[in-house]
Amino acid sequence: MKKLVLASVLAMASLGLVYAPTLRAQDSTITIKDPAEFNAYQTASTQSDPKAKAAALESFLTAYPQSVVKSAVLDSLIDTYQALNDPDNTLSAASRLLQVDPSNMKAIYISVVIKNRQCTKTSDAQTCDDAAALAQRGLAATKPAATADADWKKMTGGTYPVFHSAIALDDIVSKKDIKGGILEYRTELMLYPPEQTKVWWSQGLWDTLQLAEAYTKPGAKDADDKPLVQAVWFYARAWNYATPIKAQIEAKMEYYYKKYHGDLTGLDAVKAQAADTVFPPGTFVITIAPTAAEKIHALLLTTADWTTLALTDKETVLAVASKEDADKLWALLKDQLTPVPGLVIDATASVIKVAVTDDAKTAKTADFIVNLKTPLTEKEIPAVGSLLGARDKGQAELDGTYDSYTQVPGTDTTVASVQIVLRDGVLIPERKKTVPAHKPAAGHKPSAAH
Repeated sequence: MKKLVLASVLAMASLGLVYAPTLRAQDSTITIKDPAEFNAYQTASTQSDPKAKAAALESFLTAYPQSVVKSAVLDSLIDTYQALNDPDNTLSAASRLLQVDPSNMKAIYISVVIKNRQCTKTSDAQTCDDAAALAQRGLAATKPAATADADWKKMTGGTYPVFHSAIALDDIVSKKDIKGGILEYRTELMLYPPEQTKVWWSQGLWDTLQLAEAYTKPGAKDADDKPLVQAVWFYARAWNYATPIKAQIEAKMEYYYKKYHGDLTGLDAVKAQAADTVFPPGTFVITIAPTAAEKIHALLLTTADWTTLALTDKETVLAVASKEDADKLWALLKDQLTPVPGLVIDATASVIKVAVTDDAKTAKTADFIVNLKTPLTEKEIPAVGSLLGARDKGQAELDGTYDSYTQVPGTDTTVASVQIVLRDGVLIPERKKTVPAHKPAAGHKPSAAH
């Protein structure tokens, strides 16, 4: 399957999720004693144009790098650069604020959001690691004494899910820790109100889709015994609400459902069920598709005489059936004579190698090796690429006696196959077409010889 490619959906998070106490130029805790510094601060902070305000605040920090309102100015710069849709300078302001106040939740949050967005776009390991490290700092931060419990709850409710999202992405992209990424995404989704995971472009819906993707990766089995079942569920959950990319999600969902289940029966019920809850209930199951060996066994149970199977079907049984079924068929075939129609892959005076099935012909690999009873003359050896088996079509016929077979197990990139060896092979030459003698038309007399 092709990787699911989407436009960046990590829009700059609203600061409404983050509680930021208002800092004034002069109150019970902060007092600017220098009149010039006070006037510069007042002038900068009261600018109405965002560009002018950003420039004035930066000038203030240059002129007064150790000001008692440095944190307040940097906090205001974050807001101002956000208003200008300038993520690079927003991140710069947040980073400088963290140098002054390492536990500042607002600066941590903004930094994580921007770096996580960069990680999503570039997959740069250092950027992803930085985002995750800041997220861990945010999760470990303690409530400031001046912050009310209700405000802290609001703050962590908006930031913690994003922190877990950044750690999850870093686990998967940088650390290749699929299990860790899956656990972080699941923790994140548990923190969202369910309705928040239904909103298009929301972090909750986006990461529902990322969780589905994670369950399809190598290593997902470490996090779940049946990762494709989980993948289908979270694809179905995202499919219900990510309307603009519904078709892309559906293609992925159907692919993995069919891969696990065998066909698409029952998928509509999964979609409907996933619309109601974020996580699958404990009773949720998808019936696993029968294996190729199980399918063949069922077919053989309905076949009274296995020797009547077509040659290619016999080969399929020998290739992918259980050892018991394959040996049972081979007991019927051993020492029996059979024609070998197919494409000549290689030929010598004593051995002809033939591709019989369509797969073997496409791959140009021999699935039948026929050892000839009597060596052929040089003129009798069939040409590589010639067809055998239909004498009425001007093709030579090759017959042989079943002698042995070897199963070739499949791999991640190849299917299981079999190599069948025949002995006492006989090549019957192609049938020559006879040309009828020309007869003169009725009433026509041959001319006299001169």
